[in-house]
Amino acid sequence: MAHAAAPEDEEEYKQVMVVRKDLELGCGKLAAQVAHASLGSYEECRRDKPHWVHKWSQTGSRKIVAKVKGEHELFELMYKARSEGIPFYAVRDAGLTQVPPNTLTCVGFGPAPSWAMDKVTGELKLL
Repeated sequence: MAHAAAPEDEEEYKQVMVVRKDLELGCGKLAAQVAHASLGSYEECRRDKPHWVHKWSQTGSRKIVAKVKGEHELFELMYKARSEGIPFYAVRDAGLTQVPPNTLTCVGFGPAPSWAMDKVTGELKLL
């Protein structure tokens, strides 16, 4: 069923950070990766879709953290986001502590209208 988009001034917006559970990151490391993803995708969105950032910040700056089993699923989500026009930011770790250098740990998506974000991340389980 196709979603009828709400008028832009009534839309809900959200940002979604998606982490890999297979890496079994410690709590502090996980929090840092999610923070990197949030800030990175915010900056990408501010550059590409500043009106989305403005609406998101006016409607509570909703953030959600979800999980995937591994790297392959993150790549699939990034592909979907690109096809839907949703800005994203992929976090690759420096490798100084828990994972090897350049490990893809987390991806931040949006902020974007909730109906658009749900096309990409709507089926994911919360962390």
